[in-house]
Amino acid sequence: MASSVPCYVISVVLCFIVFFHGYAHGTVPAMYVFGDSLADVGNNDYLPLSVLKANFLPNGVDYNGGQATGRFSNGKNSADLLAEKLGLPTSPPYLNISSDTNKTKAFLNGVSFASGGAGVLDSTNKGQCLTFPDQVDDFSTVQKTLVDALGSDAAMDHLSKSIFCFIIGSNDILDYTREIVFKPTPQDFVNSMLSSLKDQLQRLYTLGTRKVVFVGTGPIGCCPSQRTQNSTNCDAQANQLSVMYNKGASNLLHDMKSNYSDLSYSFLDASGALLQYLRYPAKYGFTEVKAACCGHGNLNANIPCLPNSSYCNNRKSHMFWDLFHPTEATDRLLTTTIFDGAAPLVYPINVKQLSNL
Repeated sequence: MASSVPCYVISVVLCFIVFFHGYAHGTVPAMYVFGDSLADVGNNDYLPLSVLKANFLPNGVDYNGGQATGRFSNGKNSADLLAEKLGLPTSPPYLNISSDTNKTKAFLNGVSFASGGAGVLDSTNKGQCLTFPDQVDDFSTVQKTLVDALGSDAAMDHLSKSIFCFIIGSNDILDYTREIVFKPTPQDFVNSMLSSLKDQLQRLYTLGTRKVVFVGTGPIGCCPSQRTQNSTNCDAQANQLSVMYNKGASNLLHDMKSNYSDLSYSFLDASGALLQYLRYPAKYGFTEVKAACCGHGNLNANIPCLPNSSYCNNRKSHMFWDLFHPTEATDRLLTTTIFDGAAPLVYPINVKQLSNL
C-alpha cells in the first residue's frame, strides 16, 4: 500500500519553491502584464474569432531570427524589454497555458493577459480581444490557483513582491476619435475610462497587487494612422485626450497610494517621452518619425502591415513599425526611461527603485 505525503510537507516544499524562485531573480519574482497590442505577446493568437492578430511576417522580422509570434512589432515590445531589464523571462500568454501544464509553476513565473485591441472600457473591441475586465477575471483565476497551492500567506507574499504592468487606454481613445454621432464630451469620455480603470485597479489590489508599473498613452494623434487623416499633421484632439487620460490615471494612482500605504507605483508619461522623440528625432537615432516602416499608401498607413507588405530596411531609424505601433527601437528607449528615468517623465519613482522596495 502506497504511503501518502503529509499535507504540511507539501506546503513546506511549495513555500521553498516560492522562496527560492524569488531569491533567484532578486527582489522581483514575476511580472504580470495587462494591456493591449503594445504589450500582447501572443494572446490573440488563441482567439479564433479575432481578426486582431499579428501572427504573420513581416511582424517579428527582428524577433529571434524572424518569428511572427503575435507581437505587433518588428521585434520585442515593451513587455519583453521590461522583463529583460528586471532579469526575468518574458511573461507568456495566459491563453497558451494549457490544461496539462503545471499551472502553479507557470503562474509563479508571471503571466501576460495583454490582448491586442483591448481598452480600459469593457465595450472596446469586445468579442475581438480579452477586454480589461476579462484580463482581471483571468488574473483572479491565477491568484486562486496560487492561494490553493501555496496557502494564502505565501501566495500573497509572492504577489506583493511581483511587478504588475499596465499598458492600456489607446484603443478607447482611437475609438472615440472615430465616432461621429452620439459622442460624449471629451471630459465625460475620459471620466468613463477612469471610472473603469479605478474599478479594475481596486479589484486587483484586493487580489494582491502591490507594485504597479503604469505606462500612460502616447501622443496617439501623431501615429501614422491619425496623420493620414490630418494632412500628415498630428491630430490635436487625440493628443489632448491622451494628456487628459494620463493625468487622470496618475491622479488615481496617487489617490490609491494615499489610501493604501503598502501600494507603490511607477508612472511613465509616454506622451511626454514620445513627443521628445518627435521633436528631436536625430537625438534619439531616428530619421523617420511620421511614416510607418511597414504598410501601404500615404505614410504607409492607408492599409495595415500585411504579409505582402514591403517594409523599411533599417527599422532602428523608424519610430513607428506600422500605422499604430512603435518599433522595437522606440520601445527600447521608452523602457530605458521608465526603468532608470526620473521626473517629469517618470514618477514618483522609476521601475528600478520600485523593484528594490
